[in-house]
Amino acid sequence: MAKKLKGYTTFDIVLIVVFSLLALIMIYPIWYVIVCSFNEGTDYIAGGIYLLPRKWTGYNYLVVFSNAKLWNAYLVTISRTILGTVIALSFTTIVSYAMSRKELPFKKVIYLINIFTMFFSGGLIPFFLIIKMIGMYDTYALYLIPCMYSVYHMIILSSYFSALPEELREAAVLDGAGEWRILFTVVIPLSTPVLATVGMWIAIGHWNSFFDSMVYTQKESLMTLQHYLNRVINSTNIDAGGITLPESVVESMTAEVITFASIVVSILPVMFIFPFVSKYFEKGIMVGSVKG
Repeated sequence: MAKKLKGYTTFDIVLIVVFSLLALIMIYPIWYVIVCSFNEGTDYIAGGIYLLPRKWTGYNYLVVFSNAKLWNAYLVTISRTILGTVIALSFTTIVSYAMSRKELPFKKVIYLINIFTMFFSGGLIPFFLIIKMIGMYDTYALYLIPCMYSVYHMIILSSYFSALPEELREAAVLDGAGEWRILFTVVIPLSTPVLATVGMWIAIGHWNSFFDSMVYTQKESLMTLQHYLNRVINSTNIDAGGITLPESVVESMTAEVITFASIVVSILPVMFIFPFVSKYFEKGIMVGSVKG
């Protein structure tokens, strides 16, 4: 029998220590970025900053908040995240409901075609040519239409829908409800956990996306936040955003600390929103992964 220490077994203590270390490993990089974002640039280059800023400054954030390109990229990312999530979740939910029905014609064939696309694709160049051919290159639509559907999300949602009691559907049919009414009045209200989980996955995917902005656009007005941050990280120049700063501040500022401040600004929305939907994650994933 494991020895107990104040109500905890040896196994419990080991788990607490291991998961505490894992939490520290994952949290510290974020804390390090925040600390460095409040430190003077030239002092940061000297090294030795680990837990707290050595020379505090708020000018890094003043530069970031005064940058019009950052705010434009912010608006593009926020709009694509909201619209993209609503469109993708709506379309995937409709397809998933159809795939969850046993009476769907050619269901097995459609399912196999979907699975095939998960493992095989035409590649970047054919996809790029298609984007140009249908006129989506350098347009806002490329952030929404190609991301409307995910086979992986469809499998999770359709598995969840299949697990719902069939008696509820039969009762709705007896009341004269059609498929659309059943979906919106019976299935969706009972699927909040899995819909919130999949919706959060889609939203985070849109928020973190930079590759489509980098490859399929040239207009700076369509540049996403992550693409902008990628440019900032790879740049050695400081864009002061058109504001006038004291000469001593400009001399002590470096691109690295501006980058850290930009990263902190970019992750704030996710950090605030995630706690409100995290309660759905475990239930949504576990129930959605079990086929009825």
